[in-house]
Amino acid sequence: MRKHGGAEVFRITGARQGLSDDVRGRERRYVISMSVRTLSVIAAVLLWNVERHVAIVALVLGGLLPYVAVVIANAGREKPPTLPSTFVSGPTRPELPTGDTSAEPRTERPPEQS
Repeated sequence: MRKHGGAEVFRITGARQGLSDDVRGRERRYVISMSVRTLSVIAAVLLWNVERHVAIVALVLGGLLPYVAVVIANAGREKPPTLPSTFVSGPTRPELPTGDTSAEPRTERPPEQS
């Protein structure tokens, strides 16, 4: 529970994140990945004459990150978690025995003689 503008806001555990929060999070991930891409391209330029192997790796990383960033940003909303059941099952009652008496042991009487 948090207060926002004087009104109490309750978060329902099974509800999805709001659309504006989802878009803001995707924009944040995109900006972070593009910043890493920019830094890797700058590192590739600076390291080209010093350490060429590292510069090539940084250049490849800078080439792949835009694709990965766009795919992640356009992935869409998360799937909602499964909601808990609204029905609470009560304790189960034991069943009465069925009308089938063949399962009960029979006591046989000897035949009566007359």
